[in-house]
Amino acid sequence: MNSISKKSGIGEYVSSILIAIGLALLIRTGVVQAFYIPSGSMEDTLLVGDYLLANKFIYGAPIDVPLTNISLFRLPAIRDPEPGDIVIFRSPVDEDRDLIKRCVAIGGQEIRIVNKVLYIDGAPFQDPPLAKYVDRTFYPAMANPRDNFGPYTVPADHFFMMGDNRDNSADSRYWRAVPKELIKGKAMSIYWSWAPDTRGPYYTDLSSLPKVAASFAWRLPGRVRYGRLGDVIH
Repeated sequence: MNSISKKSGIGEYVSSILIAIGLALLIRTGVVQAFYIPSGSMEDTLLVGDYLLANKFIYGAPIDVPLTNISLFRLPAIRDPEPGDIVIFRSPVDEDRDLIKRCVAIGGQEIRIVNKVLYIDGAPFQDPPLAKYVDRTFYPAMANPRDNFGPYTVPADHFFMMGDNRDNSADSRYWRAVPKELIKGKAMSIYWSWAPDTRGPYYTDLSSLPKVAASFAWRLPGRVRYGRLGDVIH
């Protein structure tokens, strides 16, 4: 009797773990997912070292085979990306990489960039409050599409994406608009942020581990960007 009860208890424990894992995968796949910012292409709206949550439900989350980028189907969308949204999507040129940029135009709209000024359907597009330009050089369109681009009409069910750091972003100016099937979610909020630690010491072998760990713990409080924790992303 005790043996049966023990086996039953183990079975319930295993079932609970499997259910919890299944729910976590369901939430991650279809509702909310965490993302990390590794580059400065969205500065100063998003910084290297920001960790954010994305709403995958709003655009109709793609349901992928676990641990792959193979999509089985999409959930129904509440709405499509709109100009001004900060969007997470799979790279059109590297399917294993997720990117985050700002949507500036949707299907049917005309894009033109003249000496860094972005025009949508002939009207200037207002830069986001924290967007920036870091290079005074103006490249001609034939040399580089960064500063002069178009005219280009966004195809239906596609979205034109640009980084807020306009002079330092690989985006739709280089690989054109992003198709809807690559869209993954809308950036919501920052749940953690810390500045990169570039001063070392760095791990070389097991003997260096105590020094690296001590340095990490000592510098951590000063690296955290406390003022960004919980920020809603616009």
